[in-house]
Amino acid sequence: EAVRLLLPVAAARDFTITTGFDSAEVLGDAGALGQVFSNLVGNAIHHGREGGTARVVVRSEQDHAVLEVADDGPGIPNEHAAHIFDRFYRVDPARTDSSRHSGLGLAISQAIVEAHGGTITVQSQAGSGATFFVRLPFAPREHY
Repeated sequence: EAVRLLLPVAAARDFTITTGFDSAEVLGDAGALGQVFSNLVGNAIHHGREGGTARVVVRSEQDHAVLEVADDGPGIPNEHAAHIFDRFYRVDPARTDSSRHSGLGLAISQAIVEAHGGTITVQSQAGSGATFFVRLPFAPREHY
């Protein structure tokens, strides 16, 4: 649903989103987790290059469901990667529309994911895009 809701924003930037969704059941607050997914996909669109692409995948990995959001944008310089989950932190405030982006999205996403027993991480290098990984534990079998 997060991808579907953001398709008009992506289209306005000539941005393409590809998806691949496996079945993976987790227990949690659907609204809060939707906020995490929307934030990550929205960031890929906002920070990606005009005419760029993002890949959104949900898959199973051992005892976790994994959401992967990868973009082909400018990436995150190494000196900033350790801080991107800090509240109000922005890699480059000069290129951010400060009226719409406060630097709280990733901090809020991290808090939500951790409240659900999961982790959120990023892999990136300047100039080669960023990939965010959200790992959430599977729902216990008795909830299926």
